[in-house]
Order: sequence, then C-alpha cells, then structure tokens
Amino acid sequence: MPLAYDMPLYRPPSEGNNLIIQATIGCSFNRCTFCSMYKSKAYRARPFDEVFADIDAAARVWPDASRVFLADGDALTLPTDDLLRILDKLAETFPELTRVSAYATPINLNDKPIIDMRALKDRKLNLVYLGIESGSADILKRIVKGATPRTMQSALERASEGGLKVSATVVLGLGGKHHWQDHIDGTAAVVNAAPPTYLSTLQLHLEYDVVKEYQERFARGGDRFEWQDDEGVLAEQERLRAALDPPRPIIFRSNHASNCLALAGNLPRDRDRLLTMIAAARAGAPVLRPAFLRGL
Repeated sequence: MPLAYDMPLYRPPSEGNNLIIQATIGCSFNRCTFCSMYKSKAYRARPFDEVFADIDAAARVWPDASRVFLADGDALTLPTDDLLRILDKLAETFPELTRVSAYATPINLNDKPIIDMRALKDRKLNLVYLGIESGSADILKRIVKGATPRTMQSALERASEGGLKVSATVVLGLGGKHHWQDHIDGTAAVVNAAPPTYLSTLQLHLEYDVVKEYQERFARGGDRFEWQDDEGVLAEQERLRAALDPPRPIIFRSNHASNCLALAGNLPRDRDRLLTMIAAARAGAPVLRPAFLRGL
C-alpha cells in the first residue's frame, strides 16, 4: 500500500486485512500508564488534503476495499462534521464500502452527542474499539485511564443508543496479585450493566519504556504492584466467566497473542463450556500458549 503512514501504526487484530487510513496522529488522551503505543507521537488531526490524498492513493491499488479502519488512537475525537466529510469521501471512493471502524475512548463516547453517533453510523462508521481495561474504580485510577466505572458504563450505553457496535477489551493482570478480585468483580459489573457487542481479554504486558511509570503510579494507591503468574490469570478468567451474565449476548474471545489461554464463545450461552476449559487448564492440561509465543 503506497501510503506514507506516520509510524508506528497500530490497529486491532481483526483489522489486519482491512484498509487503514490515518485521520489523526497519536492519541488525544495518551496518559494510560500501561500503554506505550503512542508515546512517541503528539496528537494532531491531519488536514483533509492529506487524508483525502491517502484515500485516493489507496483506491488506485485497492479499488474494491470494503472495510476501512480510521487510525490512529481515537479518530472519534474529531468533530462530527470532519468525520462526516471523511466518511463521505470514503463512500464516494470505494463503491463496495460496507464498514468503517475506529478506536474510541470513554471520553470520546461520552462527549459525542447521540444524534452525531447515529449520523456516523448512517455513513457506515458502525464499529468502535473501546478499552474498558477494568471496571474497578481503584484500578482505573491507578492506571490513569481517565474514566470511572460509571463513565465507562455511560460510554458503552451511549454507543449502543447511538447504534454503534462496540468491541471492548479487558486487561487481565492489571490489578496484580493483591487487587485482582476487585479488578474482575468491577469489570463484570460494568459489562453486565452495559454489554458490548464483542468482548476480548488481553493479558498485561508492559513495554520496557512504561514499566517504571506503571509501577510508580500503581503504588500511589497504597501498595506496590506484583505481577500475576499464569495461575493467577486463569483465576481471573474463571472469576470473570462465572460472573458475566449479560442481558443480551456477547461474542467473547481471548485469542489475542498476549493471552496464556485461548478461549472463544458466546456469553452467557457458552459460560459453562468456557469454565470447563479454564478448569482443565488450571488442573494442568497442556493447553497454555508457550511464553515465547505471547506478545502484543
């Protein structure tokens, strides 16, 4: 693809085969202590002429592209009129376009009027990726997420009301050995109250450049961070699966490469099957992903 991306470039695993257009550079929040994705970039909105030039360049080599991911970290922070201009350009350029998606933050979703979300959805931006990370007020504060359980729940509810599908992620291990139960119980409460369309787990992995800050900010809560081992992470998976009882179905996955155990199913329908698989792993069944194959 002959696009001059501002590197590094990130996208969800499910967007790997789709066209990526950078509408913004970096992340407008960019303070989460566990995340190193955009630390080398200052947030900015790209000028329309640059974005449109990328769209035209992409169309010359991929005219039948049907799915587009708007990068970088939270394109949804753009004014709605700006997003609509980009979406209209995409629709004009790619006749087979069926879906546009983007990362979103709880701040984005709480700030964007419902009527604006519906307008975006009408222009085919119908999926957003949201990092819940945790539903614990304590953990969200320690990781500097810029959200509370209530604002996270509100973001999920507003996205649903606006007609947007949400693919949400939870990070196992964020609470370490001492706060994992609060981390999981709070997360289950948020998800049960406002179920996303898709829910995935990641397993905590800190890049070298953020380890010190993560541990220091975590310790401001009153005690130091201690890493969960695989047994602890499996206990978190088990507790989360047992507690999730959403009022509408959720497509669940833990197949991201960071996870020690790959799981897939629909909740609540497949809860018992998933719990059986976790129990087998905890009993020693040789099903865990080797450590050398894990990563972000």
